[in-house]
Amino acid sequence: MDLRERRGLETDVYQPAEDSELLAEAVCERLSDDGGSTDRGGGSGRTVLEVGTGSGYVAGRIAAETDARVIASDLNPHAVRQARERGLEAVRADLVSPFVDGAFDAVAFNPPYLPTEPDTEWDDWMERALSGGEDGRAIIDPFLSSVDRVLAPGGSVYLLVSSLTDVDAVVERAGEEGFSAAAVADHSFPFETLTVLELFR
Repeated sequence: MDLRERRGLETDVYQPAEDSELLAEAVCERLSDDGGSTDRGGGSGRTVLEVGTGSGYVAGRIAAETDARVIASDLNPHAVRQARERGLEAVRADLVSPFVDGAFDAVAFNPPYLPTEPDTEWDDWMERALSGGEDGRAIIDPFLSSVDRVLAPGGSVYLLVSSLTDVDAVVERAGEEGFSAAAVADHSFPFETLTVLELFR
């Protein structure tokens, strides 16, 4: 499915879709599982950041279904407003730039991942929510290079990736940044397979 087909809703904010649901379910399940791959101290007092929150759906699910304090962030001011209307703590931010070192036990991100030719891009908020540049990884790569700074010891990253962006390339890049990766959820569609990667030290 190309970018034009994903722009069906007339909105400035990315609305929940199958990718949102897959990420929310995976994060809630992992955070509720004390036997997960990170040392979360039994699950109390954790703080979770959702980068690129859009409507706030994923952050809202995490807040409702786990014991974590959830911070939602997005570069899009319309998304921040919509997340706040959901009752979430929401901050306008470019990836993890404003947050202090070691602040989060988990970071979740459903990044813009659709490969897009430069001559078919629009300069609007939905474009920024969907387009991952020519290889689909234009936002994923800088995220991977910066997210470790805000992770607490033993923290995890939950990153949704698409087969359209080359999952192996994402895993390789994560490895270059010092992360191990495990696929914790996936869902196949006729046009792509979505996978949630758990990244950890």
